[in-house]
Amino acid sequence: MFPIRDHNPSGRTPYVTYALMAANIVVFLSYVGIMQDARLIYAFWADWALIPARLDQGQGFYTVFSSMFLHGGWMHLIGNMLFLFIFGDNIEDEMGHVRYGVFYLIAGAAAGYVQYITAPTSMVPVVGASGAIAGVMGAYLLLFPKAKVDILFIFIVFFRILPIPAWIMLAVWFALQFIGGIGSDPDAGGVAYWAHAGGFVAGLLLATPLWVRRGGPAFWSRTQGHPPHPAAQYRLVRSSVPKVPRQKRRGPWG
Repeated sequence: MFPIRDHNPSGRTPYVTYALMAANIVVFLSYVGIMQDARLIYAFWADWALIPARLDQGQGFYTVFSSMFLHGGWMHLIGNMLFLFIFGDNIEDEMGHVRYGVFYLIAGAAAGYVQYITAPTSMVPVVGASGAIAGVMGAYLLLFPKAKVDILFIFIVFFRILPIPAWIMLAVWFALQFIGGIGSDPDAGGVAYWAHAGGFVAGLLLATPLWVRRGGPAFWSRTQGHPPHPAAQYRLVRSSVPKVPRQKRRGPWG
């Protein structure tokens, strides 16, 4: 299941979400040219990526934040930015620009520390906005569990776009991260499952005071679990090109 859009446009321009997307893209473009040079990219990771063993030695605490603006490749970047674009605008709209920006950074830092706790001696660099974006997704699950999200469902050669409630997609995603974390070896590299799971839980907890101030379960009843804006209606757009009626061919005798 891969989300491609939601049905819930925000009520105001999500400036912070756009700024975070721009920052991630600009930072990635600044070093993408050295990614094929193993020596240069590992030296770059050593300076700016989160390396648990380095934190364990009391060094590089700034990398908890710098690492969340780094990505390991184009697909890593594109996937993260898509998730941020889908879920970030509604959370920013509900929290406000400044609180949302602080929330994003705290959730990302919490994700990094959870990854560190699971493998404190690991020398594997941890990079990506995934932990912070997982925090956004955790907040989305709490605030808007019944919002509609379109997912691209792929099973071998079968694929289809399905609109489903956000809580199903987010719950399945979190379960996959948790199960992946249990079955993974953090020292072997790969996906930072515990950072994803930790960021998700951190985002849910950080959003709880806002949910309580909005009325808790009464907020769900008031909004039916959706963002408080009219839902977008997606449909195929009809072509504006006029159709020319097909003329019947005549034989040689008319």
